Amino acid sequence: MLLKIKNLLSPEECARLVELAGELNFVDGRVSNPANTSKQNLQADPADPKYMESVKIVGAAFARSREFGAFAIPKRIAPPLLCRYEPGMKYGPHADSAIIQLPNLKLRSDLSCTVFVGDPASYEGGELAMVLGNQTLAFKGAPGEAIVYPSTTLHEVVPVRSGQRLVSITFIESHIADQHQRTQVFELNEIAALEGLRMDPESRVRLDVVRQNLLRMWSTT
Repeated sequence: MLLKIKNLLSPEECARLVELAGELNFVDGRVSNPANTSKQNLQADPADPKYMESVKIVGAAFARSREFGAFAIPKRIAPPLLCRYEPGMKYGPHADSAIIQLPNLKLRSDLSCTVFVGDPASYEGGELAMVLGNQTLAFKGAPGEAIVYPSTTLHEVVPVRSGQRLVSITFIESHIADQHQRTQVFELNEIAALEGLRMDPESRVRLDVVRQNLLRMWSTT
């Protein structure tokens, strides 16, 4: 199951990230995955003094998003990373690494997320293509839109033919590692959000008891 979040970032936040992308130093994207020769992109240099501003902008967006929190049930989120694709660049078919090494700890990647920053009309190609069953779905989101999907999903960034693709990516360790279990809690969360105020108080309390007990039973701390 995947989740599309519209307007995760505001237009002002997207504009600032585009500005930062013009000011930040970018390095070869293979520094984070040197074994994958199909990875051809650029990513923001964490040593650049302005890098942390880009991390904070996207991180704050995740923190305020009810949809993201209900779907991911995040325990840890890797620092969001600005990535840039110039003409001819791509990232071939792959599933994301199970363990992400962060500066002070390791994170299990249960979910991956791509946040689209640049205007999709400003570049050709560069779709995020995912294999789901016997179909491949391609995404090219509007500025501020995000796609959250299981890190086990086979996916790729198809070659950029012209222009510049600018996105922010991250990886999430959920409190609930099992995808099926996490989806059940998400569905109950959505029912509570959509129908809760129309439910009689007793039914709402019973629904909340089930949600909390499932979280208690399945979550890790």
